[in-house]
Amino acid sequence: MFETVTTMLDWLGVVAFTVSGALVASRKEMDIVGFALLGTATGIGGGTLRDVLLGLPVFWVQEPAYLVTCVAVSAVVFFTAHIPRSRYKALLWLDAVGLALFAVTGAETAALAGANGIVAVAMGVVTATFGGIIRDLLGGEIPVILRREIYVSAALVGASAFVVLMMTGASREISTGVGFAIGFLVRAAALQRGWSLPRYRPRPGRRDN
Repeated sequence: MFETVTTMLDWLGVVAFTVSGALVASRKEMDIVGFALLGTATGIGGGTLRDVLLGLPVFWVQEPAYLVTCVAVSAVVFFTAHIPRSRYKALLWLDAVGLALFAVTGAETAALAGANGIVAVAMGVVTATFGGIIRDLLGGEIPVILRREIYVSAALVGASAFVVLMMTGASREISTGVGFAIGFLVRAAALQRGWSLPRYRPRPGRRDN
Protein backbone atom coordinates (compact mmCIF):
# COMPACT_ATOMS: atom_id res chain seq x y z
CA MET A 1 0.00 0.00 0.00
CA PHE A 2 2.68 2.48 0.99
CA GLU A 3 4.62 1.82 -2.21
CA THR A 4 1.54 3.15 -3.98
CA VAL A 5 1.43 6.23 -1.73
CA THR A 6 5.14 6.92 -2.30
CA THR A 7 4.64 6.67 -6.05
CA MET A 8 1.63 8.98 -5.79
CA LEU A 9 3.72 11.58 -3.95
CA ASP A 10 6.35 11.40 -6.66
CA TRP A 11 3.68 11.94 -9.32
CA LEU A 12 2.24 14.88 -7.38
CA GLY A 13 5.69 16.45 -7.22
CA VAL A 14 6.17 16.06 -10.96
CA VAL A 15 2.76 17.60 -11.70
CA ALA A 16 3.26 20.48 -9.25
CA PHE A 17 6.66 21.38 -10.69
CA THR A 18 5.39 20.97 -14.27
CA VAL A 19 2.59 23.44 -13.61
CA SER A 20 5.03 25.89 -12.02
CA GLY A 21 7.25 25.68 -15.11
CA ALA A 22 4.30 26.17 -17.44
CA LEU A 23 3.17 29.19 -15.42
CA VAL A 24 6.56 30.79 -15.99
CA ALA A 25 6.07 30.13 -19.71
CA SER A 26 2.70 31.90 -19.49
CA ARG A 27 4.27 34.92 -17.84
CA LYS A 28 6.81 35.03 -20.68
CA GLU A 29 3.99 34.62 -23.26
CA MET A 30 5.56 31.56 -24.89
CA ASP A 31 3.84 29.29 -27.44
CA ILE A 32 2.59 25.82 -26.57
CA VAL A 33 5.96 24.26 -27.44
CA GLY A 34 7.64 26.62 -24.98
CA PHE A 35 5.09 25.58 -22.34
CA ALA A 36 5.86 21.90 -22.96
CA LEU A 37 9.62 22.47 -22.86
CA LEU A 38 9.61 24.58 -19.70
CA GLY A 39 7.02 22.46 -17.91
CA THR A 40 8.73 19.17 -18.73
CA ALA A 41 12.23 20.40 -17.86
CA THR A 42 10.94 21.64 -14.51
CA GLY A 43 8.91 18.52 -13.74
CA ILE A 44 11.62 15.94 -14.40
CA GLY A 45 14.86 17.93 -14.22
CA GLY A 46 15.69 17.31 -10.56
CA GLY A 47 14.88 13.62 -10.67
CA THR A 48 16.93 13.20 -13.85
CA LEU A 49 20.04 14.70 -12.26
CA ARG A 50 19.50 12.58 -9.13
CA ASP A 51 19.32 9.35 -11.11
CA VAL A 52 22.38 10.25 -13.19
CA LEU A 53 24.44 11.06 -10.09
CA LEU A 54 23.35 7.84 -8.38
CA GLY A 55 24.02 5.73 -11.47
CA LEU A 56 20.38 4.63 -11.67
CA PRO A 57 18.23 4.21 -14.78
CA VAL A 58 16.61 7.60 -15.41
CA PHE A 59 13.09 7.29 -14.06
CA TRP A 60 11.22 8.80 -17.01
CA VAL A 61 13.18 6.68 -19.49
CA GLN A 62 12.04 3.61 -17.57
CA GLU A 63 8.50 4.97 -17.29
CA PRO A 64 7.70 7.29 -20.27
CA ALA A 65 4.30 8.08 -18.74
CA TYR A 66 6.08 10.76 -16.68
CA LEU A 67 7.19 12.50 -19.87
CA VAL A 68 3.76 12.22 -21.47
CA THR A 69 2.13 13.60 -18.31
CA CYS A 70 4.47 16.61 -18.24
CA VAL A 71 3.61 17.49 -21.83
CA ALA A 72 -0.13 16.98 -21.24
CA VAL A 73 -0.16 19.07 -18.04
CA SER A 74 1.79 21.84 -19.78
CA ALA A 75 -0.78 21.86 -22.60
CA VAL A 76 -3.61 22.15 -20.08
CA VAL A 77 -1.90 25.11 -18.42
CA PHE A 78 -1.50 26.75 -21.85
CA PHE A 79 -5.29 26.99 -22.06
CA THR A 80 -6.00 27.72 -18.38
CA ALA A 81 -3.13 29.90 -17.14
CA HIS A 82 -5.35 32.99 -17.26
CA ILE A 83 -7.70 31.62 -14.59
CA PRO A 84 -5.68 32.25 -11.36
CA ARG A 85 -5.82 35.87 -10.16
CA SER A 86 -2.10 35.84 -9.54
CA ARG A 87 -0.05 33.42 -11.59
CA TYR A 88 3.04 34.37 -9.64
CA LYS A 89 1.43 33.48 -6.30
CA ALA A 90 0.16 30.19 -7.74
CA LEU A 91 3.67 29.53 -9.04
CA LEU A 92 5.24 30.08 -5.62
CA TRP A 93 2.84 27.78 -3.78
CA LEU A 94 2.97 24.99 -6.35
CA ASP A 95 6.73 25.25 -6.23
CA ALA A 96 6.62 24.93 -2.42
CA VAL A 97 4.55 21.73 -2.68
CA GLY A 98 6.86 20.26 -5.32
CA LEU A 99 9.93 21.25 -3.31
CA ALA A 100 8.76 19.46 -0.16
CA LEU A 101 7.58 16.37 -2.04
CA PHE A 102 10.78 15.97 -4.03
CA ALA A 103 13.00 16.57 -1.01
CA VAL A 104 11.50 13.47 0.59
CA THR A 105 11.09 11.23 -2.45
CA GLY A 106 14.57 12.16 -3.70
CA ALA A 107 16.13 11.26 -0.36
CA GLU A 108 14.19 7.99 -0.25
CA THR A 109 15.26 7.03 -3.77
CA ALA A 110 18.89 7.57 -2.80
CA ALA A 111 18.49 5.61 0.43
CA LEU A 112 16.88 2.69 -1.40
CA ALA A 113 19.80 2.74 -3.85
CA GLY A 114 22.17 2.16 -0.92
CA ALA A 115 23.43 5.73 -0.41
CA ASN A 116 24.44 6.76 3.11
CA GLY A 117 22.50 9.38 5.06
CA ILE A 118 24.51 12.40 3.95
CA VAL A 119 24.27 11.47 0.27
CA ALA A 120 20.55 10.74 0.64
CA VAL A 121 19.97 14.23 2.06
CA ALA A 122 22.06 15.77 -0.75
CA MET A 123 20.05 13.88 -3.38
CA GLY A 124 16.83 15.07 -1.76
CA VAL A 125 18.03 18.67 -2.09
CA VAL A 126 19.15 18.11 -5.70
CA THR A 127 15.82 16.54 -6.66
CA ALA A 128 13.87 19.34 -4.98
CA THR A 129 15.78 22.31 -6.33
CA PHE A 130 17.30 21.51 -9.71
CA GLY A 131 14.00 21.61 -11.61
CA GLY A 132 13.33 25.10 -10.27
CA ILE A 133 16.81 26.21 -11.30
CA ILE A 134 16.23 24.97 -14.86
CA ARG A 135 12.81 26.66 -14.94
CA ASP A 136 14.20 30.03 -13.89
CA LEU A 137 17.19 29.88 -16.24
CA LEU A 138 15.09 28.90 -19.28
CA GLY A 139 12.43 31.44 -18.33
CA GLY A 140 14.92 34.28 -18.00
CA GLU A 141 14.25 34.69 -14.28
CA ILE A 142 16.74 35.16 -11.46
CA PRO A 143 17.28 31.58 -10.19
CA VAL A 144 15.33 31.09 -6.99
CA ILE A 145 18.41 29.83 -5.14
CA LEU A 146 20.08 33.21 -5.72
CA ARG A 147 17.24 35.17 -4.16
CA ARG A 148 17.22 36.11 -0.50
CA GLU A 149 14.28 33.91 0.45
CA ILE A 150 14.68 30.51 2.09
CA TYR A 151 14.49 27.78 -0.56
CA VAL A 152 17.33 25.28 -0.52
CA SER A 153 17.23 25.36 3.29
CA ALA A 154 13.60 24.20 3.25
CA ALA A 155 14.52 21.22 1.07
CA LEU A 156 17.50 20.51 3.30
CA VAL A 157 15.51 20.37 6.54
CA GLY A 158 12.76 18.29 4.93
CA ALA A 159 15.18 15.74 3.50
CA SER A 160 17.20 15.70 6.74
CA ALA A 161 14.10 15.08 8.85
CA PHE A 162 13.13 12.15 6.63
CA VAL A 163 16.59 10.57 6.73
CA VAL A 164 17.04 11.06 10.51
CA LEU A 165 13.65 9.51 11.24
CA MET A 166 14.35 6.55 8.96
CA MET A 167 17.75 5.99 10.61
CA THR A 168 16.17 6.06 14.08
CA GLY A 169 13.69 3.34 13.15
CA ALA A 170 10.57 5.36 12.37
CA SER A 171 8.20 3.91 9.80
CA ARG A 172 8.37 5.09 6.20
CA GLU A 173 4.89 6.56 6.55
CA ILE A 174 5.88 8.73 9.51
CA SER A 175 9.27 9.65 8.04
CA THR A 176 7.74 10.71 4.74
CA GLY A 177 4.87 12.63 6.31
CA VAL A 178 7.05 14.50 8.78
CA GLY A 179 9.75 15.24 6.20
CA PHE A 180 7.20 16.64 3.76
CA ALA A 181 5.41 18.66 6.44
CA ILE A 182 8.60 20.24 7.78
CA GLY A 183 9.93 21.11 4.32
CA PHE A 184 6.62 22.61 3.23
CA LEU A 185 6.02 24.54 6.45
CA VAL A 186 9.51 26.09 6.38
CA ARG A 187 9.05 27.19 2.78
CA ALA A 188 5.49 28.39 3.44
CA ALA A 189 6.60 30.41 6.47
CA ALA A 190 9.38 31.96 4.41
CA LEU A 191 6.87 32.99 1.74
CA GLN A 192 4.38 34.36 4.25
CA ARG A 193 6.81 36.12 6.55
CA GLY A 194 9.62 36.99 4.18
CA TRP A 195 12.20 34.94 6.06
CA SER A 196 15.74 34.81 4.73
CA LEU A 197 19.10 33.65 6.02
CA PRO A 198 21.62 36.28 7.19
CA ARG A 199 23.58 37.75 4.31
CA TYR A 200 27.28 38.40 4.14
CA ARG A 201 28.15 41.98 5.06
CA PRO A 202 31.41 43.52 3.84
CA ARG A 203 33.75 44.42 6.68
CA PRO A 204 37.00 46.37 6.72
CA GLY A 205 39.96 44.10 6.10
CA ARG A 206 42.82 43.75 8.55
CA ARG A 207 45.52 46.30 8.01
CA ASP A 208 49.11 45.12 7.69
CA ASN A 209 51.57 46.92 9.92
